[in-house]
Amino acid sequence: MPKITEMWAYISEENGPDDEGVVAMAIGGDDRWIPFVGADEERMRSLKPQAEMTATITGRKVKLVKFSTREEIEVIEPEQ
Repeated sequence: MPKITEMWAYISEENGPDDEGVVAMAIGGDDRWIPFVGADEERMRSLKPQAEMTATITGRKVKLVKFSTREEIEVIEPEQ
């Protein structure tokens, strides 16, 4: 796998342009959610039909955005 240099996400406005959330889809019956995020455009294009369905169901615009500034905040080492 190549190093991750950018992250993509489908986002939607909630109550205005300064109030956004990551679009997600519920799976199974036990409150598990899959966020619409990925590290490459191909993955995000594969989620487009679900993003379109979300826009239709919620009546809200869904945007595909790309974040490209990488900053490592913490490294978690495995226990020995």
